[in-house]
Amino acid sequence: MRINWNEYALRLADVAKLRSEDPYMQVGACALDYDNRVLGCAYNGLAPGKIVTPEFWVDRDARRPFMIHAETNLLSLFNRGAAKIVACTLLPCSGCAQQLAAYQVKEVVYGEEYSRDTTAFDIFKFYNIKLTKIIL
Repeated sequence: MRINWNEYALRLADVAKLRSEDPYMQVGACALDYDNRVLGCAYNGLAPGKIVTPEFWVDRDARRPFMIHAETNLLSLFNRGAAKIVACTLLPCSGCAQQLAAYQVKEVVYGEEYSRDTTAFDIFKFYNIKLTKIIL
């Protein structure tokens, strides 16, 4: 049986997260256009070329402000209005939900919820962005 486009995008996001250097939280994201073509895949991490010592990774709270979210990295790969579906392995945080709304994404699929910030539910509802949880 052939998987649907949402699951396809989420599976690509799930593979993308394996590139994240964050040992505590690896997150992946993938965008499809209106013809279901892949616009890009991305993951959370530090800016390209940034090298840190192993000690940087020890304190999760101290490193959190420096981590670039998978959704932010993904949105840098295409123009506003180009993505129909964005799949994220983790429910986007409120800031990423706002960015997805600004980029006119019509649908977000995700795999897991992050209890630290669930404001995305309200943001997606406010902007009429379809939100679907998929368990792989």
